[in-house]
Amino acid sequence: MSHKGLIAVHSAVLIFGLTALFSKLVLLSALEITLLRSIFAMCVIAAIIFWQNQSLRLRNAKDYTIAFLLGILLALHWVTYFHAMQVSNIATGVIALYTFPIITVFLEPLFHAEQPHFKDIASAFIAMYGIYLLFPAFSLDNPMTQGILWGILSALLFSLRNIIQGHYFKGYSARQSLFYQTMVTFIVLLPFSFKVIPEVSLMQWGQLFILGVFFTALPHTLFAFSLLNLKAKTVSLIACIQVVYATLFAALLLGEWPEMQTILGGLIVVSTAMYESYTSGQKS
Repeated sequence: MSHKGLIAVHSAVLIFGLTALFSKLVLLSALEITLLRSIFAMCVIAAIIFWQNQSLRLRNAKDYTIAFLLGILLALHWVTYFHAMQVSNIATGVIALYTFPIITVFLEPLFHAEQPHFKDIASAFIAMYGIYLLFPAFSLDNPMTQGILWGILSALLFSLRNIIQGHYFKGYSARQSLFYQTMVTFIVLLPFSFKVIPEVSLMQWGQLFILGVFFTALPHTLFAFSLLNLKAKTVSLIACIQVVYATLFAALLLGEWPEMQTILGGLIVVSTAMYESYTSGQKS
């Protein structure tokens, strides 16, 4: 097993855990944060690609269409993920996001005209129970309920993006893929929030620069490197630690200490996600 790959994936997951804090630290809406982080991420990734003399050209028109679709899914995933944490808290949003491995095992068979396995159905029910424990009371007026629902929607979008990228865009490097996705994110969100750009303070621009460069471009690059040196199963399992990091950082730095019921629900969801990541890795 590659030590460099392990260092890369653990570093990426640690940074992803810290990324969640920006949903509270940057006093802008989730849509505005996503738009502005994409500017810096896109520029840095483009600079790396040109520095390494790689091409940005895609092979055919169909691939440009797929890249556009992936960008829309990533934009919506980022917006809903940050919004989930803004309306509730970081622990709830991150835990809800990690239903994506369960969603994936139900969606991916559709691309192969297959049926989900019994173990996957059982895992889904277990994960649903973990999510159920997060609900204080099911009411759409309750911020925690809103955070959970937005987090699950973000997980659905993330799962769709990963499946489509894996099936129809796997011939391209992670940098090429992320460049087009961040560019599309910027393009599709600009009409909805361009008015905020003149109002962004110097401190917020600094926060967004750090978010776009060190908490978007850097961890995605490290994550892509780890996939080149480790099994996807190993990377997926380690990625589940993001929930622990994000919850711990939110507690220590923002004072968002989770309740015992949230911790229990999170343990169930993350354990199920790790189980699905491990067993799917065995089959691949």
